[in-house]
Amino acid sequence: MKIVVVGTGYVGLVSGTCFSQTGIDVVCVDIDKHKIDMLNNGQIPIYEPGLEDIFKYNVEKGRLSFTTNLKDSLSDAEAIFIAVGTPPDEDGSADLKYVLSVAREIGQNMDHYMVVVTKSTVPVGTSQKVKAVILEELKKRNLEVPFDVASNPEFLKEGSAVDDFLKPDRIVVGVESHEAEKTMRQLYKPFLLNGHPILFMDISSSEMTKYAANSMLATKISFMNDIANLCELVGADVGMVRKGIGSDARIGSKFIYPGTGYGGSCFPKDVQALVRTADEYGHSLEILKAVEAVNYRQKEVLVKKIISHFGENLKGLKFAMWGLSFKPKTDDMREAPSLVIIDLLLKAGASVVAFDPVAMDEARRILGDSISYANDEYDACIDADALIVVTEWPEFRMPNFRILEKLLKTKTIFDGRNIYEPEEMQDMKFNYYSIGRKSIIISQ
Repeated sequence: MKIVVVGTGYVGLVSGTCFSQTGIDVVCVDIDKHKIDMLNNGQIPIYEPGLEDIFKYNVEKGRLSFTTNLKDSLSDAEAIFIAVGTPPDEDGSADLKYVLSVAREIGQNMDHYMVVVTKSTVPVGTSQKVKAVILEELKKRNLEVPFDVASNPEFLKEGSAVDDFLKPDRIVVGVESHEAEKTMRQLYKPFLLNGHPILFMDISSSEMTKYAANSMLATKISFMNDIANLCELVGADVGMVRKGIGSDARIGSKFIYPGTGYGGSCFPKDVQALVRTADEYGHSLEILKAVEAVNYRQKEVLVKKIISHFGENLKGLKFAMWGLSFKPKTDDMREAPSLVIIDLLLKAGASVVAFDPVAMDEARRILGDSISYANDEYDACIDADALIVVTEWPEFRMPNFRILEKLLKTKTIFDGRNIYEPEEMQDMKFNYYSIGRKSIIISQ
């Protein structure tokens, strides 16, 4: 079986590589020649644990290849996955120009039956737009080539995307014909043998499922952050509250960890897009609008704590920052809380020295020389007035506090991920601020 995957970002590259791991011949297509050249030279343009090994294995086996030529790649393909970006437009809606551009090129070149699958996260109704564009191009060619459209949203978490694809909680597929279902079932047959559930439904429901899932997870995060802020005001410990509600099976323990707000490539734009879709239909999603507002406010919480400790004027102060990516095990900094925190600190006159295990190159690309970059976590702390923990990388969980005590000008930590215990910080005489828990103030 042969498939084509258009787009070599997180979704396209992971999906194409993992499909090839099951024995399928996969051609990955991208208009970015530099990216394709990198891939053909064995270089992966993204950081994703576990991807490199299966990438190299399947390239060597000849099952995984890369090209900028979509026309030639369509030969003998049974399905083509559209996995290009859908960035938020100015009004928050998903920008479909890349998706529809691929659909247009498919219509200009297809010559046999295939299933055209939207893998990108797209609003309800997008698959029908894809179908209309392909039909329009076929009409221009005076051809009647049979094809089907399908929706197959991804549910990959950056940092564990390979495992998520190979061992999915569920596979959601929207189809409108028996032939399309047959093709998609065959494509996912290796996963079904391992007992992973595949859910077939209509296309609109499939498209909505992706947005509804991400919006629900974003809601849990914002809810817990709002509760955390209230806990501080009333003297409660959000860690205890989290355990208390997380033990309820109806709520569960996942996505209720307080922090500095969600970021990344999915939650922010998907919540915005779903809100926009509802507005277009005359329905206001008030809960999700509140989710957005809480998340934006949460990204400023650490800076407010910093100002409460050091005062409004931060000019001349230097802050060490541990973590830049929006979460561990990825170099993705899209909508990362670190960017908001850095911006506010710089505007207040402070300087920032940052370290992240994998996101340093991405940070340099985004931030340039507006901040300084350390060689390791301890290097960042030399002569810093305080440490700010933004991303909960495993290597930050058990630092040598004796070394920190010697490196920092003041023994002050702002913990945006609650990875340290207030009692331990008090015993070591650190000023310690976290999220939703009592602050430890030894000196100011």
